[in-house]
Amino acid sequence: MPLHHSSGRWRLGLALSLLTVLLWGVLPVALMVTLQVLDVYTVTWFRFLISFGLLALYLASRKQLPTLEKLRSPGLWKLLAIATVFLAINYLLFLQGLAQTSPANAQVLIQLAPVSMGLGALWVFKERYSLRQWTGLALLTLGFSLFFHEQLQALVTSSAQYLGGSGLLVLAAIAWAVYALAQKQLLQTLPSATIMMAIYGGATLLFTPTAAPQKLLSLDTFHWIALLFCALNTLIAYGAFAEALDHWEASRVSAVLSLTPVVTIGTMLGLPVFWPTLIAPEQLTILGIVGAIFVVSGSFAIALGQRPKRDPSAVKS
Repeated sequence: MPLHHSSGRWRLGLALSLLTVLLWGVLPVALMVTLQVLDVYTVTWFRFLISFGLLALYLASRKQLPTLEKLRSPGLWKLLAIATVFLAINYLLFLQGLAQTSPANAQVLIQLAPVSMGLGALWVFKERYSLRQWTGLALLTLGFSLFFHEQLQALVTSSAQYLGGSGLLVLAAIAWAVYALAQKQLLQTLPSATIMMAIYGGATLLFTPTAAPQKLLSLDTFHWIALLFCALNTLIAYGAFAEALDHWEASRVSAVLSLTPVVTIGTMLGLPVFWPTLIAPEQLTILGIVGAIFVVSGSFAIALGQRPKRDPSAVKS
């Protein structure tokens, strides 16, 4: 199977990546709210179910539903299975890790995901970093070290539950990187919406035996809104992410996704002003603010760095 090549519409890819960052940045806070009343399996099942249902209705209205024969074509179904299983693992482990730690800590460790995806793309898809991008990666690494200094220090003395949750988040990050690379290769033969519908449907089936739908009947209006937001967030964010991969290099998409913790911390700082009892405010030091600036600068240096010139005689694989 030939490797996927981006469309070259990098501005659209950048815009879609930033939308994904915004949605993923606020998601941990909403998930923490839903976990006050629901278990991780039911929340994950509901998110996949709603996303699958809405996307299937959309594709049906446009007469774009894929046939089973197409999805079961040689090589394709294996990639779909890999993407489905690893995204399901990512969702479950991230939610379990989040429940045992905090939104800030979850976003610290889940950043291993886009970094792993970007480095994997250099090998799998033969993408290349320019000197500016490698410099940006170094700046990004320094920024994370400064920005999350206090959180990383806390990990050394935290409880066994906190450390266990952090370990789950690391595994979730690795699972996501595997999913993302499989997703990008699937774009060679299928539209992004078709891929996501198949993945959502498969993941829904995986979590159906462990979900407890009857618990949804006892939710109040506030928690219903939070749960529906998480489900719609799933559909819109991953749709934007899939489209971004179609128009931009995976390594550069991953760089922009590294901005997600900044959105999460900003949300945690702003929410207590309007909702003091919802979530505790995050205290940032001067060192943390400097780190945030480095994170932003490094991310965009990687994302917007010049692509090295290719040999015109080179033959695409």
